[in-house]
Amino acid sequence: MAIDAICLQAVAGELRPQLLGLRVDKVQQPARDQVVLLFRGKRLLLNAGAGAPRLQLTEILRDNPAEPPMFCMLLRKHLSGARVAGLTQPPLERLVKIEFDASDELGRAGRRTLVLEAMGRRSNLILLDGEGRVIDSLRRVDADMSAARQVLPGLFYQPPASTGRLPFLEETEEGFSARFAAAAAEKTLDAFLLDQYFGLSPLMARELAFQAAGDVDARVFQMGGPGPLWRALEDFQDRVREERFTPVCLLRDGKPLDFACVPVGQYGGAAECVAYPSFSTLLDAFYEAREKQERARQRGADLLRAASTARDRLRRKLALQEKEYAATQDRDKLRVQGDLITANLYRMERGQARLECENYYEAGAPASIPLDPLLTPQQNAAKYYKRYAKAKTAEKYLREQMDLARRDLEYLESVLAEIAQAETEADYLDIRAELREAGFLKKQGRGKKEKSRPAAPWEFCTSSGLRVLAGRNNRQNDKLTLKDADRRDLWLHTQKIHGSHVILRCAGRTPSEEDIAEAAMVAAWFSQARESGNVPVDYTEVRNVKKPAGGRPGMVIYTTCRTVNVTPEEAAVERLRAK
Repeated sequence: MAIDAICLQAVAGELRPQLLGLRVDKVQQPARDQVVLLFRGKRLLLNAGAGAPRLQLTEILRDNPAEPPMFCMLLRKHLSGARVAGLTQPPLERLVKIEFDASDELGRAGRRTLVLEAMGRRSNLILLDGEGRVIDSLRRVDADMSAARQVLPGLFYQPPASTGRLPFLEETEEGFSARFAAAAAEKTLDAFLLDQYFGLSPLMARELAFQAAGDVDARVFQMGGPGPLWRALEDFQDRVREERFTPVCLLRDGKPLDFACVPVGQYGGAAECVAYPSFSTLLDAFYEAREKQERARQRGADLLRAASTARDRLRRKLALQEKEYAATQDRDKLRVQGDLITANLYRMERGQARLECENYYEAGAPASIPLDPLLTPQQNAAKYYKRYAKAKTAEKYLREQMDLARRDLEYLESVLAEIAQAETEADYLDIRAELREAGFLKKQGRGKKEKSRPAAPWEFCTSSGLRVLAGRNNRQNDKLTLKDADRRDLWLHTQKIHGSHVILRCAGRTPSEEDIAEAAMVAAWFSQARESGNVPVDYTEVRNVKKPAGGRPGMVIYTTCRTVNVTPEEAAVERLRAK
């Protein structure tokens, strides 16, 4: 969900005492809609994306592009070294202003204001000078885009226009009773609240309806009067005025569903309401999974399309080859037909369309052999022998080609698994380079090399202190297993399921069963069986793992192993990562 005005008020109230007086050390723009201000020991994220507009302190380290965008350079020019002088929010508006005491190029003191408009698809991040003029914005809004309000450099900043509805904090019991009496009887309680009042989100409107009637779909005519709904609204007014907020996340099947600034009971047993120590940790946890999916969609869409297209093409090609191969298995029939024509040459004439004879291979059973009337009997026999020889040769060729197609198909399936697990820009660049080397993407032209930083393997630590390394892609899997690992280390991989190569660094020790189980948990998590239970994971010493001749990246064989079954759990993997 997009953050509502009350949650934004709660976040602003939490951040204000932590940020006032801090100096901006760095400015980063890791994504088009995201700006990160780095203070000493704190990272403030301002997100103006349509799906997740917000501000918060964040612990998540985001990768920055090799070349900073122009808006990032502008913010660095005006805000580097500036101190936070104020953080304000107009009542019930999804808008926050952060004021900075800054200096210009000549050292003269001045004021800069960074405005975050967290308004869904109209979200924006705007930098103002000391007079309230727009220096620049993340999204410029001209007259063609909005006749009522432009956001362009040099113009005075104008806040978004009011909706005309009454702010719910200003409502009184008498006014509420009058509005309730005039409402349509069939209107649901949450729709009534949203139509009449400004500052309520759909989630909170449903929650107030649930508190008043025990049902989020309750209608006006079902209520004996305005009393229960007014008491629920009045209690919420008091919470907001007194800033009695509790950051809570709603989980369904262990996955984030929604978040709020007060406990939510409308879902009953269908969702779990989990409290967090702060709104920043709540927002980090809620949006992390969503941002991973978004990054994968933005950066990995072309890779996913290329790999999927190549995989589907190989599947069609393999199906045709298997059909042709099946036809070659019936080739003896062609040889027999050639033999029967040769045995009956004495009774055949040119121009004959069919030979009716006895098949001495089947104890004199009748045989009917189609002939080409334009060929002589001898030529017809030669034609059948030639087709037999061609089918015999094709069998060997098709078997080789099918083996190659199956190998490439298995390789592409592993690449698709890599794309699904990729997290950073470097991961996608590595996969792109891998696909180019394998011939599934076109080679780059001269002067078009992509800038990337080498990605390190995922690293974990078992309960007893042994290191666990997991490859991020096939090329890294090869390097990790065949070059970096000691031959006495343990190698782990999900059984007959695509996934990362995992190395348990033994450091001259004999790993315990718990060490192996924890490393197996990592191997199962970084595989296509992530959502499964009781996943079999093979493990053996690295010395037993070999690269087959001509094998694609990531393809290995191993001669001996033992197997442990584990159920992958994200929380367990994260505990190992944190050590």
